[in-house]
Parts: sequence; structure tokens; C-alpha cells
Amino acid sequence: MSKKIRTEAVDYLFQAILSLKNKEECYIFFEDICTINELLSLSQRFEVAKMLREQKTYLEIAEQTGASTATISRVNRSLNYGNDGYDMVFERIDNGEKKKDD
Repeated sequence: MSKKIRTEAVDYLFQAILSLKNKEECYIFFEDICTINELLSLSQRFEVAKMLREQKTYLEIAEQTGASTATISRVNRSLNYGNDGYDMVFERIDNGEKKKDD
């Protein structure tokens, strides 16, 4: 599966996302660009990744998030064989939270 993701349109979308200044602007933009279900699906996958990193079982994750085992498996595959995007973001979130606590 070699769909070309790096296109001018995707670059422009990422440029738009990077221009957002705070969480409220994210809500405004993403509510316009995504359907509610698309946004909830993205956030569900992110929550699944967080729980997998915390060593939660598929059953625990499915019960707490409502994600299917197929979704959990896909996220797990990304965590193990992907581009480390989840890890990069989680590390930044963790470091940001630690800085707030200091």
C-alpha cells in the first residue's frame, strides 16, 4: 500500500494546522474541517495508543474507549512498525506537562 501522502494539498493542510495558536482555535478549525465522527475516531485512536503504551490489554482498551479490536490492532501496528509519530507526540506532551508542574 503505497499511497502518496506528501502532496501540496497535505502540505497546505499541515501549514493550516501549524498556524493554530491554542486549543480553542483547534476546536474551531477541526469542527469545520472534520465531521464529528471523524474527529471522535481520531481522538479514539490517540487514546488507544496512549493506553497501549501504558500496557493496557485489548479488552481494557475496548471497554474504556469503545474501539474495536481491529482498530486497537491497527494502532498497535503503528506503534510498533510505524514512523514513531505517536511516540514523538507523547514525549512532547509528557515533557510539557512536567514543565507545567515545575
